[in-house]
Amino acid sequence: MAHSLNPFRDGRPADPFGDPLDAILAEIAINLQLPPGLHAKAVERYEAVCRHVDRPGSPLEGRVSSFYPQGSMAIDATISTRGTDDEYDLDAVAEILGGNEGPEALLDLLERALKGYTVSRIERKTRCITLFYADGMHLDVTPARRLAVKEKESVIAHAKKGRPSEHRYVPMNAFGFCAWYNDRTPVEERFAIALNRELYTKHGLAFYTADVEEVPDQTPLIIKNVTTVALQLIKRHRNILYADAAGRMPPSVMLSCHAGHAAMPGMALTDMVMRQARWTARAIDQAARQNKLLDVPNPEFYEERFTDRWPDNQARQRHYARALNTLADGLQAARESGMQLEDLQDWLREQFGERVVTRSVDAFNKRLGQQIRAGQHGYTRTGGLFTPAAPAIITGASALAPVAARAHTNMGERR
Repeated sequence: MAHSLNPFRDGRPADPFGDPLDAILAEIAINLQLPPGLHAKAVERYEAVCRHVDRPGSPLEGRVSSFYPQGSMAIDATISTRGTDDEYDLDAVAEILGGNEGPEALLDLLERALKGYTVSRIERKTRCITLFYADGMHLDVTPARRLAVKEKESVIAHAKKGRPSEHRYVPMNAFGFCAWYNDRTPVEERFAIALNRELYTKHGLAFYTADVEEVPDQTPLIIKNVTTVALQLIKRHRNILYADAAGRMPPSVMLSCHAGHAAMPGMALTDMVMRQARWTARAIDQAARQNKLLDVPNPEFYEERFTDRWPDNQARQRHYARALNTLADGLQAARESGMQLEDLQDWLREQFGERVVTRSVDAFNKRLGQQIRAGQHGYTRTGGLFTPAAPAIITGASALAPVAARAHTNMGERR
């Protein structure tokens, strides 16, 4: 039996845990989040790095006009990094004033300005300098030059060592893009409060809120809306898909852009994951039909292309489109046909990683058991919300039991 896509009951947003598949995906997302303590520490580190780069005696003293987060941290979409569960990548832009340095020289200046900074190690890359912290956090600092009067339209340095003929400045407006994304994905309070409470509890912290519609300033909303949580799951799926692959993987900013275009506040989490997966797969398929590579511009600065380094051929983009369709088809099959929880978690491990899925399913079962013992609610065989008169008839194993013979040879592949 197919679930309704209507995210409201009685005129109010539905319980984000009111559907078993949504609940399990939400648990996975909670396990991928930057912990509240590290979230606060990341903000402190941005500020400390900015002060260091612009300190007296620095090669860039007096030349840093702006230092701001970009990428996942700026839109609250940070997750554990490629194939791991305990490392986090963060990004910042250092906007540099004056001078006429070329791309390599600008990166040289930033590298010298960061030399000796107290971290585990510092690594020079093609477009940024990466700081590695002992607790698993990585901070990429990208030097930029203001291009126009319009706020934050800039160029960033591209200078790979040993390839001087490829050195260039690349158009960029990360600030404008993040503002665009955040405008399209407002806070969904009931969803955000439900998931943040779980996140804080997971890390042994109190989530202070007197009312579901009001969160005090001292309790930041690290998880804000369905669109961004779905984006985190899409990014995690990509990380697992490419964990052992050589070369570049689909860029996070491209996925963020598609998530922004696909945003629909109030949609159920599973539906939003499927919507984003199909959105990107459809864009790739449209490009491939014209024998072109996917081209995704910054909606706030058309000169910037989010796909300038990926994909580099048709085979790579088709591979990713197939993986996204498999993810969406599998979730749709789980929702419409139903299946044993054991079967579902095996498939979810392939999509999102073994450790995080195991922890998430264990947490789901624990919560379900507590609800059943308290006589609150469980899930019907078709996944609907159930308030039992006799709670003992509901078990974790039967929560996602099949209601009909499977219509799929495996998850996401139709006969």
